[in-house]
Amino acid sequence: MTTNTSNKKQRVTLFLNPKILIQAKAQAIIENITLTELTQKALINYLPVETVIKKIQV
Repeated sequence: MTTNTSNKKQRVTLFLNPKILIQAKAQAIIENITLTELTQKALINYLPVETVIKKIQV
């Protein structure tokens, strides 16, 4: 998979619904990838190419 992401990694803690976590772990096994790789792949596919946050002036 080719992405514009860096090879650097950052540890995060997520609280997920146990049923989603079980399904994600199973899918990672099916795809022969780690849960980290599956999560990153899902986020890359979900997120826009670029996120722009604009400050609203009042």
